Amino acid sequence: MCLHTPACPTADSPDAEAARVVADHPEQGWSLLCNGVLLFDDTGELLPDGRAIAPHRPTPRVPALV
Repeated sequence: MCLHTPACPTADSPDAEAARVVADHPEQGWSLLCNGVLLFDDTGELLPDGRAIAPHRPTPRVPALV
C-alpha cells in the first residue's frame, strides 16, 4: 500500500505504528495506516491479515526504591 519514499514499515514489523495515516476518523476512534493496519484510540490494532493486537498502553514506571 505504501507508495511514498522512504517506505513505511510493514504491518508485521515491530514499528508498524510508525506508518503514515491515510484515513483518520477520531470521532469513531480509529485510523488507517498506509501499511493496512487499523490503529484504534485504545492502542489496539487490527492487522491486514485479520489478526488483532490487544491494546498495549504503556504502564507508568514506578521508581525503584534504593
